[in-house]
Amino acid sequence: MSSSMDPRPPLDPHRLPHTVEIVEEAGSTNALLAARAREGAEAGLVIVAEHQTSGRGRLDRSWEVPPRAALTFSVLVRPEVEPASWPWLPLLAGYAVHAALDDRADGIGLKWPNDIVVETVDGPLKLAGILVERVDTPTGPAAVLGVGINVHQTPAELPIEAATSLEQLVEGVPDRTEVLGTVLASLETLLPLIEDTDALRRAYAGECVTIGKTVRVDVPAGEPLTGTAVDIDAGGRLVVDTGAGEVPVGAGDVIHVRAAE
Repeated sequence: MSSSMDPRPPLDPHRLPHTVEIVEEAGSTNALLAARAREGAEAGLVIVAEHQTSGRGRLDRSWEVPPRAALTFSVLVRPEVEPASWPWLPLLAGYAVHAALDDRADGIGLKWPNDIVVETVDGPLKLAGILVERVDTPTGPAAVLGVGINVHQTPAELPIEAATSLEQLVEGVPDRTEVLGTVLASLETLLPLIEDTDALRRAYAGECVTIGKTVRVDVPAGEPLTGTAVDIDAGGRLVVDTGAGEVPVGAGDVIHVRAAE
């Protein structure tokens, strides 16, 4: 039991949709939900862990936080769209999370492809990240939208130096249950945008703080690409003007996108 004065209280299931399942500890909510998807779980199911011990980000980067310090959850979706629209799912998830968090503090931005950052004079600090995985199931392909949001972490508890948490940005103690409910509502409201990627591209580009910046794009092979991020193309790729021409780069082909020094 947790007292009302607990600075890191458990999530309150009574204030969340009935499709949300809360587990005390999990290696990865994405892995749990993927297994449920293969067993036939319906779209809309959410699994959230009070403590995720083996969380992963893009390119299998580890992501670990103390119990009840963050929101780590996964949402099952079964989009009935053409395969060409699937690469937009990570960007759509990032856009929806950004929409839910944007008004909570100054400087919250959407970094391509799907990180939520806080812009500071010393550079961006990561607030949230998304990992989307495709799962083949007996009833067709599904997508697991994994989301990690830093909520209560102190600077010493953050997974990387260039990160922050809601508690570092706002007055008072954030309510994780309220934040989770708001993000899930945003995802539900905005998910239909996957059926209109032209509208999604315009909406996403309008909120993406990467556009207009001089960036260095690190790729697995070859020299880094440096130039100005100028647009998001019809496939969700970041378009970089190198001075010698515009080059589109896909999220799956990129290790890092960072401000060029």
